[in-house]
Parts: sequence; C-alpha cells; structure tokens
Amino acid sequence: MSEALALAPRRPPSPCVKVCSLDERGYCTGCLRTVEEIARWSALSAAEQWQVIAAIERRKVSLKR
Repeated sequence: MSEALALAPRRPPSPCVKVCSLDERGYCTGCLRTVEEIARWSALSAAEQWQVIAAIERRKVSLKR
C-alpha cells in the first residue's frame, strides 16, 4: 500500500437507515441529510463525507432543543 493511501482518511459508512422522507426543514427523517448531501454522497471525498457526518451530529443536537 502506498504511503499516501495509508494516510488518506477512511470513508465513513453511509448514514442512510432506509427511512427516506424529507421533513419541513428539508432533512431526511431517517439520516438528517439534505437532498443535496444524499445525492452527492458517493461523489464526496472522505473528508467531505466526514464533514456531512459532523453536520448531522450538530443537527441532532439542535433538533433536541
């Protein structure tokens, strides 16, 4: 394995839980991604996917308020 590949961040698993419906805010009720995030998921880099995961976690916190 090349050094660059070894240092590349691993892709997170898809946050999809197979409950696909958008709420009034535009978030999927299953995974809390936006339509754009869902559509682009496979084209995102590992770093971008981790950014989406972080955004989902922030959404979970803000929606509990």
